[in-house]
Amino acid sequence: MIRRMRMLFAIACVIALLVTGCASDDSGSDTGSSTSGEAYRIGAVLSLSGTYAGLGAPERNAIELEVARINDEGGVHGRPIEVLFEDDGTDEAKAQAAVTSLLEKEDVIAIIGATGTGQSMAVRADVERASIPQVSMAGGSVITDDFNDWVFQTPWSNRVVVPFTLDYLKEQGVESIALISDSGGYGKDGRQVTLDFVDEYGIEIVADETFNRGDADMTAQLTKIKSAEPDVVFMWSAGSEAATILKNWIDLWGAGPLRFKSGGNANQSAAGAPLIIGAPGNARVELAEGAGDAAEGFEFAAGKILLLEAYGDCVGERGVASDFIDRYTAEYGEGPDIFAGHAYDAINIVVEAMRRLPEDFTSSDLRDEIENTADLVGVGGTFTYAADDHNGLSEEDIVMYRISDGVWTLVEGD
Repeated sequence: MIRRMRMLFAIACVIALLVTGCASDDSGSDTGSSTSGEAYRIGAVLSLSGTYAGLGAPERNAIELEVARINDEGGVHGRPIEVLFEDDGTDEAKAQAAVTSLLEKEDVIAIIGATGTGQSMAVRADVERASIPQVSMAGGSVITDDFNDWVFQTPWSNRVVVPFTLDYLKEQGVESIALISDSGGYGKDGRQVTLDFVDEYGIEIVADETFNRGDADMTAQLTKIKSAEPDVVFMWSAGSEAATILKNWIDLWGAGPLRFKSGGNANQSAAGAPLIIGAPGNARVELAEGAGDAAEGFEFAAGKILLLEAYGDCVGERGVASDFIDRYTAEYGEGPDIFAGHAYDAINIVVEAMRRLPEDFTSSDLRDEIENTADLVGVGGTFTYAADDHNGLSEEDIVMYRISDGVWTLVEGD
């Protein structure tokens, strides 16, 4: 199935190229070198502290980089855009308080955020009451499955990620998995979507364990998982706890690297602990650095921005990603991760919708125009929203990675 998806993806790339072209600087009719007048104000609620701080920091970097570029090119209708940042501390109540402040005191026209699924869900009632569009950068499927006219999403929904991952595991001969999941929004959502889909792939869940944010040791849960003898452990965590899980797992086995217990993956050592596989929330440099040797062999599904070659021959998306990677690296001294990519897509989806509207648009007009987004080439994929689809991405927008010698590598299909 993965090979068939790649063929369909190549065809889609050609279509996207014909529709949108390859240029990464197609910024509409508003060009120039200066802006004037009152700024369009956008609120951004990010996790700049707490367990998701490693996600929020690159998101802020990407937004600031894009705001500078957009304003240098003439802003929107000749007016600058201004993004007001609030830190939610990876906490749902703080996220709600931050959005309330932005809506009541700052007169923002849109909300970008939150970083996490739980925080994104916590603020949706507030943005709906205020009739302000929200573009979330969290991956929980509930964000757009539990449909709200005012809420959009830039990452690949877990309802996209889970079938992709289970299909990959089935192709490797995996027959049983254990789950270990963060009890927060992202982990809870990923776990539930996995439970919803796993039977379709003939894979049995032999253990199902959870942990809380901030937990410093998961040996108890992993000991139960080890005794269940799964072929693979499927981890749902976007926080710093993921590195702890990897280290605890290797300590239990006394050997590494991670490997498939069943199946014929020639790229994995025959010795070591059964594989822990993850999700886009694990696409963090902090995980590889924090887990060290314990991360060797760890695999996860995520978007293509981690390695430019993942875009293959899709020239339009590759051109956009390459331009962003070059500018981000020049500004911050390191390449962007997927979370920076989610933020890049979020700010550009909002701004491109603004550019398609007359200067005196309302937030309601902006919501409608975001929903009209079609064939917009971004870093995470090519976005096409609809009245019943506020995610707009598919399995063709993600690939499988492996940590090898401390760096990301692409997992080639068999």
